[in-house]
Amino acid sequence: IQDAQQKYDLNRAAELQYGKLPQLQKELAAEEEKVRGEDLSLVHESVTEDEIARIISKWTGIPVAKLTESERSKTLHLDEILHKRVIGQDEGVELVTEAIIRSKAGIKDPSKPIGSFLFLGPTGVGKTELAKALAEALFDDESNMVRIDMSEYMEKHSVSRLIGAPPGYVGYDEGGQLTEAVRRKPYSVVLFDEVEKAHPDVFNVLLQVLDDGRITDSQGRTVDFKNTILIMTSNIGSQYLLEGIDDKGNIKPEAAQMVMNDLRAHFRPEFLNRLDETILFKPLTRENIGGIVDLLVADVNRRLADRELSIRLTDEAKTYVADNGYDPVYGARPLKRYLQKNVETLAARLILNDGVRAGNTIVIDVKPDGNGLTARAEE
Repeated sequence: IQDAQQKYDLNRAAELQYGKLPQLQKELAAEEEKVRGEDLSLVHESVTEDEIARIISKWTGIPVAKLTESERSKTLHLDEILHKRVIGQDEGVELVTEAIIRSKAGIKDPSKPIGSFLFLGPTGVGKTELAKALAEALFDDESNMVRIDMSEYMEKHSVSRLIGAPPGYVGYDEGGQLTEAVRRKPYSVVLFDEVEKAHPDVFNVLLQVLDDGRITDSQGRTVDFKNTILIMTSNIGSQYLLEGIDDKGNIKPEAAQMVMNDLRAHFRPEFLNRLDETILFKPLTRENIGGIVDLLVADVNRRLADRELSIRLTDEAKTYVADNGYDPVYGARPLKRYLQKNVETLAARLILNDGVRAGNTIVIDVKPDGNGLTARAEE
């Protein structure tokens, strides 16, 4: 605060004094309350494995679970973990899991990233969700995903934003968006969203990362990518995937071939050849939607856990939401919006009207006339 005041940065000083400081004081009071009555001695006779792991994790940025849990066990059960979050993309999950198993077994070049993938498919089918699920499964937390929107890198000069501006240029001290993010989170999933929109010069940077597993930023620091998973998403050829599904819900070979033709026309061969897998995501079917409704409701229940409340949809309500929220073109996103507008709003009204108490379940059902949803509290 004093530093900001001395520099006459009054906005920053006010933000710290009236925003950050009271918040930190509040958090400190809460922590003091939590530890009151516990063993407060400064010296313990022994240090536990968890304490060592926690301290090393703070120093290195390596997730705690990576230091303590069996890497082998986690990798072998990776497909089961991913299937809990990603619905209807069995082939994609299988290909990603196999590539990571090869890397963890030491068969792949250890200096390169753990895995590099290109996810192709229509919007809302689980491309980003699979990236988030990988970050949580392998690196403990969804927050260990670095997301870079490649539509911001359409101009030739924008390459410098990835690795940092050259000396003498504006932004030199800030570092690059990609290099700084990975330097701070060396164990992470790096998601390049809508990669087809990037300027061709950007791919020179990506080629170096895919080939060498490291890159030098504008300040001469080498950033290591060998503990990262690189994922690029693209909508190229998605129109063929939407129309090219057979009766069993699989992608027709001719549709897959048309997608690959478009892909080769857009990206250079040396880029495509350096990827571990190019994965085609299928449009979601009506049968997939029930599982996605369950995932979305579980997410709402996690947010309501602090209030000791939960939401439950009857079978009829689940079918009603799935029927009205399903859109084969836009995938799960319209379903999520429908659930927010109709289910979450009903629950919120019930909560604000004091219609529920701690420990209650909010039951969502279909109205007797079959037109709309209703909410009630249940002990």
